[in-house]
Amino acid sequence: MALTTAQRQAAYRARRATAGESGNGDRRLDMWVSTEAELALARLARRYVVIRRQMLERLSTRADDAIVRRLDPDSPQWDAHFGSE
Repeated sequence: MALTTAQRQAAYRARRATAGESGNGDRRLDMWVSTEAELALARLARRYVVIRRQMLERLSTRADDAIVRRLDPDSPQWDAHFGSE
């Protein structure tokens, strides 16, 4: 029996939780940003020949990596950054 559109959509959304090479899944972001930020994201994505999603992922993970590299894993700053307090 063929699945309905709603059933296919529900199955797709359920698979997103474990999607990707790592199996760590994807998270949905639904937000409004300023026109300035969206245009900047679009320009950066165009410059680096990636989609906006990839550009946003690249920007956020690189910024986070730069912070984490400077933190001592046994410090209160580490705990604060990762929300362990």
